Amino acid sequence: MTNLKPLYRGTQITWFVLNVLESLLAIRFVLKLLGANPLAGFSQFIYSVTYVFAQPFLNVFRMTRVAGSTIEWTTLLAMLIYYFIALAIVRLIFMNKPVSQGEAEVKLDRQDPENPVV
Repeated sequence: MTNLKPLYRGTQITWFVLNVLESLLAIRFVLKLLGANPLAGFSQFIYSVTYVFAQPFLNVFRMTRVAGSTIEWTTLLAMLIYYFIALAIVRLIFMNKPVSQGEAEVKLDRQDPENPVV
């Protein structure tokens, strides 16, 4: 029997990293939304840590500003994209999971466009 622990650990690490990143980006979003002082130490820390992750998306949408608050839509987009990246990584990890001959046949039959299984 193949040891599945490395695959399990790989998925755990992927989801952990995603949760940390998503949490930091969510804090960034809330700070901007509530109009937090950008010169405050905590705000500066969050903005500097998350900038590298938010930066590729910063010009995709306009920011909405209302009475001192900023809705940074691009941070939400970044969170969505990073979720999809983590999901793809987990799927790649699962490709290394050993399968039996019977399980492989069933899964291949489901993917066969000529013989769709309902």
